Amino acid sequence: MPVVDLHEKLSRFSDHWSPKVVARMNDYEVKVVKLQGEFTWHTHDDTDELFLVVDGVLTIQLRDGDVTLTAGQLYVVPRGVEHCPVAEGEVSALLIEPAGVVNTGDAGGALTATYDDSLLD
Repeated sequence: MPVVDLHEKLSRFSDHWSPKVVARMNDYEVKVVKLQGEFTWHTHDDTDELFLVVDGVLTIQLRDGDVTLTAGQLYVVPRGVEHCPVAEGEVSALLIEPAGVVNTGDAGGALTATYDDSLLD
């Protein structure tokens, strides 16, 4: 397994809300993503979702209060918890989740990303 340079991988794309697979671990995928603006409220009924902020400030809205993360901080959204990520400026983040997880969870819609493992090399 080669070393993965997160900043180098993040420099290869500019689209927002479209996670890119950069590594695999057992049945999990490690993804990088750029975020800007407000996402959609959604849940993942079958899995927790880990957000690790690489650059910027990310707020994860939850129905019972917001969680704000800065570079180097992470938060795990428990399975079944409705949430909505919001990035005032551009945010770079790392996600760890089981292979096949859809970014919009149960909500679907225009922000649903296609599967992208083009940065996996």
